[in-house]
Amino acid sequence: QVHPVESGGGLVQPGGSLRLSCVYGRGVSRLTAMGWYRQAPGKQRELFATIRSDGKRYSDSVKGRFTISRDNAKNTVYLQMDSLKPEDTAVYYCNPGDRRLIEYWGQGTQVTVSS
Repeated sequence: QVHPVESGGGLVQPGGSLRLSCVYGRGVSRLTAMGWYRQAPGKQRELFATIRSDGKRYSDSVKGRFTISRDNAKNTVYLQMDSLKPEDTAVYYCNPGDRRLIEYWGQGTQVTVSS
């Protein structure tokens, strides 16, 4: 596997929840911070959540609503998204949190929050 493979997106009503998964390459060290990015229509791709050995970090826009986790044995990173808002609508991607380590982007998974 060369690029990350994201899954779990879909259409959800405001206030709903989704859980995203991302399988990344075996070449990524468990010491490498992994992150979730998202890109909304007409906007730049942004990093909003990272996880590494010393903790997790979130942007203010998702803090308290989203939870990032990781299973190193499965080379998988997860994103639990609760209390979803329409402004969370975007394509979601995972990759190392340090952009200098990114080789490829996956297809992403679409999340649409709408009533």
